[in-house]
Amino acid sequence: MSLLCYNKGCGQRFEPDANADDACTYHPGVPVFHDALKGWSCCKRRTTDFSDFLNIVGCTKGKHNNEKPREPVKPEVKTASEKTELAELKPKFEEHIIQAPKPVETIKRPSSDEPMTRLQLKVSSSLKQALDQLKLPAENEQDKEHDDEIKVGTLCNNGGCSKSFAGPQSNEDVCLFHSGVPIFHEGMKYWSCCKRKTSDFNTFLSQEGCTKGSHMWTKKDAGKKVIPCRHDWHQTGGGITISIYAKNSVPELSYVEANSTILKIHIVFEGEKEFHQKVNLWGVIDVKRSYVNMTATKIEVMMRKAEPMSWARLELPLPKPEPEQKDVMVNDQE
Repeated sequence: MSLLCYNKGCGQRFEPDANADDACTYHPGVPVFHDALKGWSCCKRRTTDFSDFLNIVGCTKGKHNNEKPREPVKPEVKTASEKTELAELKPKFEEHIIQAPKPVETIKRPSSDEPMTRLQLKVSSSLKQALDQLKLPAENEQDKEHDDEIKVGTLCNNGGCSKSFAGPQSNEDVCLFHSGVPIFHEGMKYWSCCKRKTSDFNTFLSQEGCTKGSHMWTKKDAGKKVIPCRHDWHQTGGGITISIYAKNSVPELSYVEANSTILKIHIVFEGEKEFHQKVNLWGVIDVKRSYVNMTATKIEVMMRKAEPMSWARLELPLPKPEPEQKDVMVNDQE
């Protein structure tokens, strides 16, 4: 008769006669839940999804175990007489009234109209090397003559269009694209031209365009292209870090400016791409002790908190407009 294995992460049935030394794959540690990450203390894998946590494969092999773990012992409930006897046995002390400390005054939220200050940019050596490798030698005049030729497979530069150039007949196709700019706000992602909101980044990228026009094959005509970038944030006791995953950002053309409650990000990367973001911060930051780290793969905005407190979220929700009160005419009945 098969038995149920109670090892953590296993939960399979096994035959006692076929219980080899490596028959079971399980977790000898305990579950660890910290900062929205879930995992086991015995291995380093972490995930934010609870279903993925349950499916993490064990990191240790051994025999199956059919012994059910003991339930925690509940404390015994004592009767009123026993409680009275225990209270009498406890040493008695003289009571003194101690005044509670005065609450610490929190920093008053400054006005969002404060002047903006550009944060210091710290450029890593990896980014400098990557930018040096992208600087190609000057092209000769013969190569310049062929710059205007559109190569087969060139992608359209219009936002939201995924069509590629297949020949002169591609110029006759109608281009469906987004004429607006991407907006990321409170976990929602959408284009300013059609406002079809979604929380999934891949769904946002696959949204069909809302404007019809002609394809834009050459970057020369397209100029700077504003595109969305994957970004996230995390916090410590004294700081907030925003990570923007944009490769090969250009320090000379990029900047981040902020005051105590507003953050504006302008990143130019990979030569012709731009990322813009304005954040109305949930808390207050110390601008003088904040800065920006620029690496070859991402940009990190390191903001110092003005006071050591946990932020409920990154952005402060906009106040909801009060509903308009309609005048109701009441006729007096005689």
